[in-house]
Amino acid sequence: MGTIADDSRPKATTAMSTKAQEVALDKALVARFKAGDESAFEEMVSRYWDRIYAMVHKLLRNTQDAEEVTQDAFIRAHRGLENFRGDSSFSTWLYQIATNLARNRYWYWWRRKRDKSVSFDQPIAAESSTTLAEVFPAEVESPEDITITNEFKDRVAAAMDLLNEKHREALVLRNVRNLTYEEIADELQISIGTVKSRIARARESLREKMGNELL
Repeated sequence: MGTIADDSRPKATTAMSTKAQEVALDKALVARFKAGDESAFEEMVSRYWDRIYAMVHKLLRNTQDAEEVTQDAFIRAHRGLENFRGDSSFSTWLYQIATNLARNRYWYWWRRKRDKSVSFDQPIAAESSTTLAEVFPAEVESPEDITITNEFKDRVAAAMDLLNEKHREALVLRNVRNLTYEEIADELQISIGTVKSRIARARESLREKMGNELL
């Protein structure tokens, strides 16, 4: 009599796990990037943007800060990927970058809040309802402040003109026209991952051209 095949083994023993598949795909993307294929990095952005953003937002609980930290994380990853040795998985490495940046942003915010703990809405005395805001005049820009602001705007505009055309276009749509990533993708007829990658690269280039004035 023939033996009956034992089908009780878990499917995980006969098929590559989802995690293993992700690691394998990441390794392939890293190899493509190191070989000079920039589109591989855009695929990485598409794969991990939402997950990194969700993790950072959970830590910072601020949409703008979370978006900036997420962009910075991919900027750092792009800069360091050429020397990425694979001692850990790409996802672990990326999450560590994002976590460190989020922690730095949190402590920077906390120190500023601690140093500026006096509220202009508080009464000037316990027996008075008059607030500090009613006592001190509203801050008005001096002619010198206005000149400095205008000079800074001119430097930003000049730096923007030096950006790659595609990067500049994506950055203007996002920061000037305030379009969502989905709206930019529709307008430019590109993927959302490509939009996010271009904006991150644009911010990186702009910082370099501005001498880190935009940090």
